[in-house]
Amino acid sequence: MVLGGTQREFLTFRLGAEEYGIDILKVQEIRGYDPVTRIANSPDFIKGVINLRGNIVPIVDMRIRLRLGEVVYDEMTVVIILNVGSRVVGMVVDSVSDVLALDEAQVRPSPEFGGAFDTRYITGLGALDDRMLILIDIETLIIDDVMAIAGETAGAA
Repeated sequence: MVLGGTQREFLTFRLGAEEYGIDILKVQEIRGYDPVTRIANSPDFIKGVINLRGNIVPIVDMRIRLRLGEVVYDEMTVVIILNVGSRVVGMVVDSVSDVLALDEAQVRPSPEFGGAFDTRYITGLGALDDRMLILIDIETLIIDDVMAIAGETAGAA
């Protein structure tokens, strides 16, 4: 129980050496990485689609999307299935760590980098003991990318 503050829970995952967090309420399920069906002329970070219980789900590789270097798929690679806007979308990450509850005092604003790169998807930095989480607004990131490709607009969500 937190006195005088609100807590939010984040699913934490790794991309390379960094640890990220997304709002647990956006997560539908976590699955192992399976091959996908490629879609012609899609951006490189859209790996393709999978059939998930009758629903066609686009799969975004977050390492490619965030330009984090070489992509290696191994037994730790997972797909986090998300509910964003009115869509179900999957994102490939290196591994899932755990679920962490952070209160307001543990979340720092994201640093300002000027125009050096786009930080509008970073909602803050979570500090817990010796861990630092990069907190991502996954809905904004996914809506901007996948919904535009699917022919929907971000405002329709």
